[in-house]
Amino acid sequence: MSEPPQITATVAAFARVAQTLDTLRRLEACRPPPAEIIVHVDAARHDCADAVRAAFPAARVIVSETRVGPGGGRSRMTEAARHALIAAFDDDSYPLDTDFFARAGEIFARFPDLSLATSQIVHPGETPAPDRRALRETCGFNGGGVVFRRSHLLEAGGYLPLPLAYGVEEEDMALRLIERGRRLVFTPYLRVFHNSDLAHHAEPGVNAASIANIALLAFLRYPPRFYPLAALQIANRVFFCLRMGRRRGVLAGLAMIPHHLWRMRAHRRLVSKAAVAAKLALRKGGWSDF
Repeated sequence: MSEPPQITATVAAFARVAQTLDTLRRLEACRPPPAEIIVHVDAARHDCADAVRAAFPAARVIVSETRVGPGGGRSRMTEAARHALIAAFDDDSYPLDTDFFARAGEIFARFPDLSLATSQIVHPGETPAPDRRALRETCGFNGGGVVFRRSHLLEAGGYLPLPLAYGVEEEDMALRLIERGRRLVFTPYLRVFHNSDLAHHAEPGVNAASIANIALLAFLRYPPRFYPLAALQIANRVFFCLRMGRRRGVLAGLAMIPHHLWRMRAHRRLVSKAAVAAKLALRKGGWSDF
């Protein structure tokens, strides 16, 4: 019998104690379970951290005293992980299949050139697609349902520490990985349940951040020739918000752009024109069965 894959599972938590504990129970119920579990608790929520320690003494708990957002938490957990592969989850996301970690180990063993494999994400009321043994190239991923090589994310510099990272967290990391020639894939063979109806996406603060973060990504990474594209992306997001009835936060998002960019200027590292073009070209790809 082969050795079980050595995979670290990470959980980004904040204030949802009951959901965090449920996610941890489901991770431990996997067969095989992850080799280690790390939980990051944001913004000094020691009530959440204490509940995790009491219920899951084997889990490693990291607490940030200030709010660093999911990306900042993922970076801290990635640095602390003991294993080469990391499966990242949110406090409300967990594997649908109990052999998730065996499947992840198989994929990365079969394809040693992979940097990350992002999962099929299933929300309440949705029917999962068949867990087909296939993958295709992708230009992005879901940070709460992805398996990646620890060394690759560390070499890319980790995630941006943003409390509200909608629209920039995964997009930025994907772009930096593509710049480094890394391979990103999507596979329905890995299935993750996200126990959320996404209603919080309509909150004014989230709405504002989702607009300002598009400008932030362009400022931090795009060569100037792609600034017109960024303007179109911002306009598309504004029109989407208005069409969905999410008016609150739109003007605030546009108004916060100058300060948002200035505050994050230390993270500015432009990628090449080829990297941006490659990311755009990877929006569609053919399937490869395995």
